[in-house]
Amino acid sequence: MKKIITTLAVIGAMSSASAFAANTCTGLPTQAQLKTALLNAFGNTASSKTINGGLGFNMWGSIVNRDGIVCAVAMTGVERGAQWPGSRVISAQKANTANAFSLDENALSTANLYGATQPGAPLFGLQESNPVDVSVAYAGLSTAYGTNKDPMIGKKIGGVNVFGGGLALYDAGGKVIGAIGVSGDTSCADHNIAWSTRKNLKLDKTPNSDAIVYSSGNHPVCSDAAKAASIKLGAGG
Repeated sequence: MKKIITTLAVIGAMSSASAFAANTCTGLPTQAQLKTALLNAFGNTASSKTINGGLGFNMWGSIVNRDGIVCAVAMTGVERGAQWPGSRVISAQKANTANAFSLDENALSTANLYGATQPGAPLFGLQESNPVDVSVAYAGLSTAYGTNKDPMIGKKIGGVNVFGGGLALYDAGGKVIGAIGVSGDTSCADHNIAWSTRKNLKLDKTPNSDAIVYSSGNHPVCSDAAKAASIKLGAGG
């Protein structure tokens, strides 16, 4: 009897978590919509090198709502091992960062935090201020990673990331409703893919440009190809 009660309690908690995620993610893309937009931005492992200027590696993408709760996680590869396993959590961390430091009147990409967080700069140490919650990041079955049952969904991931790949999401009225994070390639290619994914989702009505800025040491140039791709996509330069 005790075992039955415990099992029912676990099922009830899981159901509550699913309902909670559904209620708080209203207005944000579903996992299927994120996956489609991410795949369209990525292309494939050959074309992505040209489109995004990176290494052509498969990608992870995550979306958080305005409270930093993970709403969707997707991947471009056919299974979780087709892209860097470590980039799953980084994608969510980037989404959390872009959401945490963007406002209705000011959009801030993770790429444009890089320069301000270097030693001697005014925001040095910011990247250490809000650790990822490892109990969320590594919970559950690995077989569910990148699916609509990813264990991060419905929970706050936390974390601050200060290189390219995180962008706030703005609805048609220009209101920030959450953020997207993309990871799996160079940080510059991550930014380019995140930029195109957000555009595909039609959640790019930002109050100002949050394009990557390479000048004045703001963000390192990963490669000439990545910079050229940023310029062509309108994602920076």
